[in-house]
Amino acid sequence: MGDPAGIGPEIALSAVADRRVTDVCEPVLYGPRTEEDRARFRPGELSAEAGRAALEAVERAAGDAMAGRLDAIATGPIHKEALALAGSAWRGHTELLADLTRSGDVAMMFHSPRLCVVLATVHVPLAAVPRLLTEERVGAVLDLARANLPRFGLTRPRLALAGLNPHAGEGGLLGTEDRDVLAPAVAAARRRGIDVAGPLPADTVFRRAVEGRFDAVVACYHDQGLIPVKLAAFGDAVNVTLGLPIIRTSVDHGTAFDIAGRGVADPTSLVKAVVLAARLARSPR
Repeated sequence: MGDPAGIGPEIALSAVADRRVTDVCEPVLYGPRTEEDRARFRPGELSAEAGRAALEAVERAAGDAMAGRLDAIATGPIHKEALALAGSAWRGHTELLADLTRSGDVAMMFHSPRLCVVLATVHVPLAAVPRLLTEERVGAVLDLARANLPRFGLTRPRLALAGLNPHAGEGGLLGTEDRDVLAPAVAAARRRGIDVAGPLPADTVFRRAVEGRFDAVVACYHDQGLIPVKLAAFGDAVNVTLGLPIIRTSVDHGTAFDIAGRGVADPTSLVKAVVLAARLARSPR
């Protein structure tokens, strides 16, 4: 259900009663399920107790999925500050699930009919991105994208790598990372048979993808990728974690503390996440 002080519980309760969900799977809820349990959390209030409840729900669901008791999990939104108050070292589902499942390289992908984006780095400060954006990391994310996109009907995905610096560095004039790190990673990936172009200027590559010239864009950092996908497909995009031994999808929005408890939250994104998780569970891995 996500953070019980956010909109997670109300959208989860709506989603499990939605015919689009019940027609494709048997939903199982993790998190405070009764009105009495949920009443312990004040809507819109940040707390360590809510963070612990969200964390425990994810841990239980991941454990059941690893044990084969679930075919897939779809997660509601969690609050990173609440996780920190609860003592968690992880700042998001992606990192947490990678740890719980003892996975190696993982990546966050936002999939929608209009635009698909894979993130090379996720919940880190912007200042840390150049250090984390190594040739090895970029290559691993390109490999994950190529390996997983066929499950979405893209048998030979056409990938683009967004540049880190303005104009993809302008040959080193505006930063050397594109020339010294990203370009070699792309060249190595192409030698491995991956259809990838780049690094390409980030101010135009997402539009080219929306126009159909690429099947997915690999973005260097969180906001570089999520601003365009939420502009082009907010509510239609589903967060999918690549590289896990289990299927995990999620919503494309946050906890929305400002409207929590008012009964106005739209469950559409969670419905889409559950439906996609059920579809992936039926497809060959």
